[in-house]
Amino acid sequence: MVHKAPTLSPPPEQTPAERPSKSQRKREMTALQDLGESLLRLSDAELGRIDLPEPLREAIARMARIGSHEARRRHLQYIGKLMRQVDPEPLRAAIDNATGESNQAVALMHRCERLRDALLADDAALDGVLADLPGADVQQLRATIRAARREHKEGRPPKYARQLYRWLHEQYTQKARFS
Repeated sequence: MVHKAPTLSPPPEQTPAERPSKSQRKREMTALQDLGESLLRLSDAELGRIDLPEPLREAIARMARIGSHEARRRHLQYIGKLMRQVDPEPLRAAIDNATGESNQAVALMHRCERLRDALLADDAALDGVLADLPGADVQQLRATIRAARREHKEGRPPKYARQLYRWLHEQYTQKARFS
């Protein structure tokens, strides 16, 4: 009597044809590691706005203290491993938004630039902004606009115009978050 060795078959939920190849899995892991690397390039304030699991947040903070090239490479692989536990799509969207690469971020930037230019050119634009942002500090806003107009007239660097842009950007970002 000849005994046959039992054969192992793949689990029924994944046949070999459905399973990703080793090369595909490596590409996915490299993409996650690259995503982790893009997290390292963000500032602390930008990172604070992104919802990350605590071990990943700690690993990113620890990376700043690593000096050796080889240790940085190994730690980056560890970050890539932690990234496997995170859904990458919302994270990519948050990174794009934080870095200003998303379509919404670019549209908001252009809107704030147009509003700033309109506010500096004409007092009537202020009514539209105040109607859109009812909780705005009108006195502070008027003072900033006057200072920006004055510096433009005198040919000075646009310190107050930049301040006005930052204020508009901050207000409309908050408005988008809460609406």
